Amino acid sequence: MSSALRQKFPEDRLHILVATHNSGNFTYDGIETGAERVTQEIEEHIASLEKEGSRIARLSMFGYSLGGLLARYSIGLMYSNGWFDRIEPVNFTTSATPHLGVRTPILGVHSRLWNVLGSRTLSTSGRQLFSIDTFRDTGRPLLSVLSDPHSIFMKALSLFKHRVLYANIINDRSAPYYTSYITKVDPYTDLSAIDIHYIKGYDPIVADPIDPVSRKPPDPSQTFWSRIAGNSQNILTHVPIMAAFVVLIPIGSVLFLVNSGIQSIRSQKRIKLHESGQAGVGLGNYRIPLMVENARSAVEGTISSMNGAQQRKTLPAGVDKDPNPQSYSASEKLEGNVEVESVSRRRSSSIEPRFPVLNLSSEQFTMVDNLDEIGWRKYAVHIPKVRHTHAAIIVRSMSRKSFKDGKRVVDHWLEEEFEI
Repeated sequence: MSSALRQKFPEDRLHILVATHNSGNFTYDGIETGAERVTQEIEEHIASLEKEGSRIARLSMFGYSLGGLLARYSIGLMYSNGWFDRIEPVNFTTSATPHLGVRTPILGVHSRLWNVLGSRTLSTSGRQLFSIDTFRDTGRPLLSVLSDPHSIFMKALSLFKHRVLYANIINDRSAPYYTSYITKVDPYTDLSAIDIHYIKGYDPIVADPIDPVSRKPPDPSQTFWSRIAGNSQNILTHVPIMAAFVVLIPIGSVLFLVNSGIQSIRSQKRIKLHESGQAGVGLGNYRIPLMVENARSAVEGTISSMNGAQQRKTLPAGVDKDPNPQSYSASEKLEGNVEVESVSRRRSSSIEPRFPVLNLSSEQFTMVDNLDEIGWRKYAVHIPKVRHTHAAIIVRSMSRKSFKDGKRVVDHWLEEEFEI
């Protein structure tokens, strides 16, 4: 991504900082810890550039995977510290970012087991991504606070001129479609039943954000027995893979749990150093009130003192956990809203086809509503030839030929969305 930016824009027009203070296993240490490291890195870089004579007038953020959540937290800290009073926030972009966390919406024993074990094997970050944490004195998960309309994080996000996200529709096991697209439905669970509408010039990779998908008409030639035969053939095709999983999954699970335990112990040691101020991060600048009202009161109090001296994918029929239930269609519920004011109009639309609502938690439903209210341009990405598309969407390895479709996504962002 940074090399693509540099090819398009010379250094005298665009300074690029690739944050390194939260790389590798440091991602286990929690979103706020990582964001505080990144914020300090950004502030020190800006100060260094200004010391050399550069004038920084505009700021853009790009967050990939967990980095998107760190970026959302970081801009809240920068907003609270007054950076956006003198620097214009322009582009805020995320790619394959788990905005709603990684709690699986699939019903069933295996999914429940994953939600329990996964949240307890990834140290602080795992608890936060599964929303089983209690963030500081808020009594709420960090992701819930991060999406609160009254928080410094949402206030900062609203200031950016462009808010854009990209989400894989298939094969992203790290950040599935529903969480990276910020949505309550997933129309891409059966690609054979839909037609995807792509953006001209970026087909068949980037879907049209306004009209991304439609259902295919029923095929009258498919009888009941032909569907049974087709399903049976699919099952037989996957038998060798399933047999391999029976052998490999127990081995892989043991290795995963052992590594997670080691990394969690190391992470807790790093967090203790960070919290004690011995990790090189000045916490005094970042441990500020999280809500705008509280922040305002704190500032007023300071001034006064100075003067005085966050086995199904869908809910069963008839079950509705959405605190704000609505009738969702492809256009409204795929929420590719291009303008903020179009949100209410989309939600009242009665355009077919309709898709079932996912089995999200009540907190996740609220996150979707809050984040959508602020307005995003959302792009669904279809990379069919890669088993794990999480890395392909940003071309994390230039040597992988199978990642070439990801280059089209990067090109779309640079040509159609990024404003210097």
